Amino acid sequence: MGAGRFITFEGGEGAGKSTQVARLVERLRAQGIEALSTREPGGTPNAEALRKVLLEGLQEPLSPASEAMIFSAARIDHLDKLIRPALARGAYVVCDRFADSTRAYQGGTLGTAFIDGLEALTVGATMPDLTFILDLPAEDGLKRADLRRGSGKVDRFESETIEFHRGLRTAFAEIAKNNPQRCIVVDATRHIDTIADDIWRVVETRLLKAHS
Repeated sequence: MGAGRFITFEGGEGAGKSTQVARLVERLRAQGIEALSTREPGGTPNAEALRKVLLEGLQEPLSPASEAMIFSAARIDHLDKLIRPALARGAYVVCDRFADSTRAYQGGTLGTAFIDGLEALTVGATMPDLTFILDLPAEDGLKRADLRRGSGKVDRFESETIEFHRGLRTAFAEIAKNNPQRCIVVDATRHIDTIADDIWRVVETRLLKAHS
């Protein structure tokens, strides 16, 4: 990679990832830095098409292995067509979800060895420089997701049981524990401005000042 930096946001449903991605990109651009926001699954036309398959659901539910493989197919296209070219030209890429979400959402069923192998093939060396895990109780996240959605359709993962969503919180905490140099856990129960300020301080210290 060139001088670009790759930042990801992770967490359960309703954690405020998209809001914080937008806030961070705005602040980076205010510093004269080329920064772009993207999301997973999605980010490219092909990946967005796969997003519809994954989140809007099919008449017959996919197995966890099938879901993980489709997520990975979307991720390969996203990396090849958007993320890696942007990093190579020195841009900051800020992504709402990435490989850690596959590990959290499907890894509990498929196991570490399966996810490790899939990640190695899909992501390779293009791991994030920094990952913010927005943490809040599953019940609070689902309430936020309900308010955000309004009368819209519940997606594939929002419709899962509360036990599933509690398990996601545990899985993300474990990812952070296993990757302390990359992952920062952020208390997402606070005001969005407070969260954004904390995130900015970390980015300034870990990336901007360190590489200036």
